[in-house]
Amino acid sequence: MLVSSAPDLEVVAEASNGREAVELARSELADVILMDIRMPEVDGLAATRMVTADEALAGVKVLILTTFEVDEYVFEAIRAGASGFLGKSVEPAELINAIRVVARGDALLSPKAVRGLMNRFLTEPQVGQDLGPSVLDVLTDREREIVSLVALGLSNDQIAVRLVLSPSTAKTHVNRAMVKLGCRDRAQLVVVAYQTGLVRPGTTLPPADVPQTQ
Repeated sequence: MLVSSAPDLEVVAEASNGREAVELARSELADVILMDIRMPEVDGLAATRMVTADEALAGVKVLILTTFEVDEYVFEAIRAGASGFLGKSVEPAELINAIRVVARGDALLSPKAVRGLMNRFLTEPQVGQDLGPSVLDVLTDREREIVSLVALGLSNDQIAVRLVLSPSTAKTHVNRAMVKLGCRDRAQLVVVAYQTGLVRPGTTLPPADVPQTQ
């Protein structure tokens, strides 16, 4: 009812378990899937992996909506390919906005959430850095720079200001990096940046260059 009340959103299907969610994703091709974590038959994280692994569903975004607001679930959801993570206590307007954010390809994580999440889990042995730095060889120097800024939580507009680019140029660099690295969205780009060591836990944003005037 809440989603349908938004003039620009439409609910095309509802699923009662993870397996059904994946089947409906394939038949309905919704832009965004609101996915619970605890579900019968197939849980939300497994269902998310099935959706994101299906090339036919490459344009489908997954937004995790759950009562289990713990960092471990957030991290695993992102590794599974989810584009965002929200608790069920979220305000209605925030949920509607989250769907729009995820639909346009942005990750639903604040800079603080990104840094806190990666600092906690990417330093733990069971997570590890399972991608070598050579994965980044496909990127240009500018793309590497921009991926590192994305991993530190900057938006396209903030990257544009920092690097003296137009927002559209910044977005183009981000999109090219995602394609080259096989990332569905910015959330996965953040994970790759940390796993390859491009950005390390505890890294802070360096001071921006200040244009010199005379």
